[in-house]
Amino acid sequence: MALTLSILDQSTIASGRTADAAIRESLAMAQFADRLGYARYWLAEHHNSQSHAGAAPEILLAGIAATTQRIRLGSAGIMLPHYASLKVAEQFRVLEALAPGRVDLGVGRAPGSDGRTAYALNPLAAQQGADRFPAQVQELLGWLGEGLPDNHPFRTIRAQPEGPTRPEVWMLGSSEYGAQLAAYLGLPYCFAHFITDGAGAAEALSLYRQTFRPEAGRLAAPHAALGVFALCAETEAEAQRLFLSRAVWRLSRDRGIYPPLPSVAEAEAYPATPAEAAKMERMRERAIIGTPEQVRARLESLAAEMGAEEIAVLSPVHDPAARRESVRLLARAFDLPGSAKAAVP
Repeated sequence: MALTLSILDQSTIASGRTADAAIRESLAMAQFADRLGYARYWLAEHHNSQSHAGAAPEILLAGIAATTQRIRLGSAGIMLPHYASLKVAEQFRVLEALAPGRVDLGVGRAPGSDGRTAYALNPLAAQQGADRFPAQVQELLGWLGEGLPDNHPFRTIRAQPEGPTRPEVWMLGSSEYGAQLAAYLGLPYCFAHFITDGAGAAEALSLYRQTFRPEAGRLAAPHAALGVFALCAETEAEAQRLFLSRAVWRLSRDRGIYPPLPSVAEAEAYPATPAEAAKMERMRERAIIGTPEQVRARLESLAAEMGAEEIAVLSPVHDPAARRESVRLLARAFDLPGSAKAAVP
């Protein structure tokens, strides 16, 4: 079976450009991905970050729904402990009304922020931790159309607008916790490979497949995806050059600092210590970067190794034109249906 190719977008804030520009760049990229033939366009959720502007993916998804034709669109994900399940169900029912049959609702339990910000978003949830997350997911499924148990105190409440279709719920994670919950509930599962550099991915996906419960009545068989950082250019040297921005940014991230993505020039001027230079070289060796053919081969090999049916590609690049070119070249390498005629805007 051919590998399904999608895009994951963090609405990355680039050095020298404003955060609101990142939102508009995400909207334009989603429209481009729609024309190229990508299967899905997923938006991440982050809060109080100088690196990522996507604080409210459900709002940006409405703009994408109104300006695209065929691509599936969704969250990767909504950080459910911050919110009431009923409200999330209502938001995504509205999205489903805008784009029937095209909406994915990916949920996760991570805060997508620091602890203080998580508390500001929902003080009660911050105190309780993620203990209610499984119950929240089940409530969400109920309000999206499956119904709540007879003994649930809110069973008579209906999430509107109801319609003939409903969002497809995905479980997201970067540990075995999400894999186990996805398997128990019989949901599709996406592992955030780009967060862990693949650490724990094989174990989580294996656990997901081994413990999957088709009797949950949602999927007949497990369905796994990977969220992967990948970047391509016409030449391997150019891809390596563009990757330097990501490598320098990762040095900050690993220290708990989330700055805007530096330009290549800023990254080249960064005074790396010998230890940092060695760390960036290890990043480069692990990264999926190169020509379109090289990147396709690496992605297909990774998917086959992990038993994943889908790959969602994350490609933060400082130059918007270079990012669009990476997305276009990858679409061409995978022979997506619109790749032959879609020009870079």
